[in-house]
Amino acid sequence: MPHEIFLHNTLTRKKELFKPLDPEKVGIYVCGPTVYDYAHIGNARPVVVFDVLVRLLRKSFKKVTYVRNITDVDDKINARAIENGESIGEVTERTIGIFHDDMKALGACKPDFEPRATEYIREMIKMIQTLIDKGHAYEAEGHVLFSVATMADYGQLSRRDMDEMIAGARVEVAPYKEDAADFVLWKPSPPELPGWDSPWGPGNGRGRPGWHIECSAMSKARLGDTFDIHGGGQDLIFPHHENEIAQSRCANDTDCMAKVWMHNGYLMSEGEKMSKSLGNFYTVHELLQEFPGEAIRLLLLKTHYRKPLDFTKDGLREARAELDGFYGALRKIKDMTRAEVTDEDVIASPLGQALANDLNTSDAIHHLHGILGILNIQLSRSQTKPEDLAETKGNLLAQAKLLGLLQQDPEDWFKWSGGGGCENDDKAIDDLVEERLQAKKDKDFKTADDIRERLKDMGVVVEDGPDGTTWRRG
Repeated sequence: MPHEIFLHNTLTRKKELFKPLDPEKVGIYVCGPTVYDYAHIGNARPVVVFDVLVRLLRKSFKKVTYVRNITDVDDKINARAIENGESIGEVTERTIGIFHDDMKALGACKPDFEPRATEYIREMIKMIQTLIDKGHAYEAEGHVLFSVATMADYGQLSRRDMDEMIAGARVEVAPYKEDAADFVLWKPSPPELPGWDSPWGPGNGRGRPGWHIECSAMSKARLGDTFDIHGGGQDLIFPHHENEIAQSRCANDTDCMAKVWMHNGYLMSEGEKMSKSLGNFYTVHELLQEFPGEAIRLLLLKTHYRKPLDFTKDGLREARAELDGFYGALRKIKDMTRAEVTDEDVIASPLGQALANDLNTSDAIHHLHGILGILNIQLSRSQTKPEDLAETKGNLLAQAKLLGLLQQDPEDWFKWSGGGGCENDDKAIDDLVEERLQAKKDKDFKTADDIRERLKDMGVVVEDGPDGTTWRRG
């Protein structure tokens, strides 16, 4: 039997027991990046949050299909290509590659499907024509627009009145619109921009899709007319997700598009909302030159996903120090085989139950520290049985895996040299550590101290303990 999972549904404004449409399987769609630039840390938050959700769902249901799209046709992409003197394809392929590498460094699993908007133009055109045929959209001057007035309960997700929605969408005031709130499904493309033939407009109707229709078409193609969970950042509630609901329900004649809508909170920087427009953001790519990806992931998870998170480099340093504590304990028992822990035990654990309570990652991390405390007590006692250590190690690693943490070799963690590389390779450091040990054996303590200082200048911390000498990059 699946374990009970409770999720906050933006649509109902309530925390609800999650019941998938099909008890045997779950479908989840998360809005992915628009690939014109490096992903900033605000873009990474939903990737990490929904990665944990998918890990949790896979412990409780037989089949989970995770879809995260890529928007590779957009005016921002067009502008970047012109600015760089590149083709649009060069911009998108390079940016997609960097995005994949950066998210892998954060420990995020690949989605089952990663549809690209340019691969689903035919499906978009079909959906737009269906909306026209059903009286929910109209053609005007080569554009096709969704008629908001034809949907009686438009606005149910954001719960704004019409004046607020028009202002919030920063809609274009255009003479061809029947209503100011109507939004673009298809627009003409000049020869220098990407375009596809369509039934609308002069000639072959060369044009390109509006942003909102992309996700409606891709989610339908991969998950069906209705599915279980749709996720994304809080900034997407309106207009993007509101318009997705309108298009999908009206085209497919359904009462809902997704049963549960989940949104993570904003990232803040020194108390202000982080955004590219304000220039107060960090890209994941640049942060990975200075901090391990796992430290970034831990910081993103330390705050509940629906709350705003004030992201600072000091916070990253604290997260890295926390992970030093975990990996330091694991390093002491690195050669010990861990006890096996079942999925049933993981999901039933206090950490698993914290995640089942609307993905309470901050509480889950608290429980992870509790296991570390037990391990440290066991390590401090000479009479601790090996099987007890093996059991604690098994619990720590199995439960941490649900958060996507502590899956590295401890030596790799401590010897991480940064995304930019390190001029001091491991072998050179190992040789100096051995030279220092020999000097200590020879009672040449001055030489030993000199080598320690030399290593310190190289950014290497040497730690002597009862089990020998280890080193880590500071």
